[in-house]
Amino acid sequence: MIACQWLKALGATVIGTVGSDEKARVATAHGCDHTIVYTRENFSERVMEITDGRGVPVVFDSVGKDTFNGSLDCLQPRGLLAVFGNGSGPVTGVDLNILAKGSYYVTRPTLMTYNALRSDLEANSKELFGVVKSGKVKIEINQRYDLADATQAHRDLEARKTTGSTVFMP
Repeated sequence: MIACQWLKALGATVIGTVGSDEKARVATAHGCDHTIVYTRENFSERVMEITDGRGVPVVFDSVGKDTFNGSLDCLQPRGLLAVFGNGSGPVTGVDLNILAKGSYYVTRPTLMTYNALRSDLEANSKELFGVVKSGKVKIEINQRYDLADATQAHRDLEARKTTGSTVFMP
């Protein structure tokens, strides 16, 4: 939800993949120009349809193992795939020659690396809070759990039953 809003604020056309019609409505409400329900559609084929066969310059992939090859198939030549999560498990055993089909770039960014220096943490925080303060990005807390229910919260997260931010209450 944050990424959709922020990308729209930057002027991007946003294509999002979701697992249900309900999440498609949420994504659209938060700036997604095109939503693809990947449980019904081949997302890489649909991206190529939306882009008239050109592909996209960047794919942000939080799923990992199950979507890695399909995400590569969405890229335009010299495109960037940023795998930032492992929802289906980590990407392993990649033959780097697969990147040659489009001279692709692949990265596995982490917050800890990007915020390793105090100065980076402060600059990144300032940028995030600035875009939130401007109203271009709204942070929504859509579920709250008692701390004692942390196990259930993790189950709901893993089952993709949550949207937005989750807060634990003492």
